[in-house]
Amino acid sequence: MNLIDGKMVATVTKEKMSKEVTILKEKTGKNIGLAVVLVGNNQASEVYVRNKINSCKEVGLKSYLVRKGNEATTEEILSVVEELNADENIHGVMVQLPMPKQIDESKILRAIDPNKDVDGCHYVQKGKLWIGEPELIACTPLGIIRLLEYYNIPLEGKNAVVVGRSNLVGKPLAQLLLDKNATVTICHSRTKNLGDITKNADIVCVAIGIAKFLKADMVKEGAIVIDVGMDRDENGKLCGDVDFENVAPKCSYITPVPKGVGPMTVTMLISNTITAFKIKNNI
Repeated sequence: MNLIDGKMVATVTKEKMSKEVTILKEKTGKNIGLAVVLVGNNQASEVYVRNKINSCKEVGLKSYLVRKGNEATTEEILSVVEELNADENIHGVMVQLPMPKQIDESKILRAIDPNKDVDGCHYVQKGKLWIGEPELIACTPLGIIRLLEYYNIPLEGKNAVVVGRSNLVGKPLAQLLLDKNATVTICHSRTKNLGDITKNADIVCVAIGIAKFLKADMVKEGAIVIDVGMDRDENGKLCGDVDFENVAPKCSYITPVPKGVGPMTVTMLISNTITAFKIKNNI
């Protein structure tokens, strides 16, 4: 069993990006800017945003944090997004989810300029991915592909199963795997005999949000397992959607939780911001 070390790959990737950012700054005389909008006081969101700001520093990006309170309205956040869209110093805009209940999240995400949509949430960017002309791709799926590439795991002709059909992970990941010439099956919570399907897969990617959902009898010997989950077990300990202890011995490669997919998600946000800057400056 080989552990896929997302933390290490993220560090290596950030070192490369840092060099690229230095070159881009010298070439254009401009800073690369990422704006993060944080609404409310969700503790998990605070941690995620702090990680994003720190990653910007590491790579040499200029970060802008816009905070709004728990009582903010959809109109207030739309106004913030419009300002960021118009700001020439900002090349990437992301709104941290979840937001307080009174805010229409889909309306906010649709309002972000597609050319600054570094989270890959806008339907324009999803459409570009779908037709094979990707620009800014959802960060977690992009991070997973980069991990598989780093470990030289071949995808062509492989039978890949994605468990989960969210707009943020499941659907874009399935498309990326398809683009790499894998044969892709998408499963979800209502799939019948799900274990029979995953058991035949060369690659299983799980993003269903249920702690230790994927059991050892649901994977074949030598499978590659990617765990996108971030859950808590019965003892309150951080775990993923995969029953790691029992599944890992059967795998050729597996991602741990934490230090697996998570660090790559933040790193790909930075990568997308650099991509957006290059597109804007015709580089």
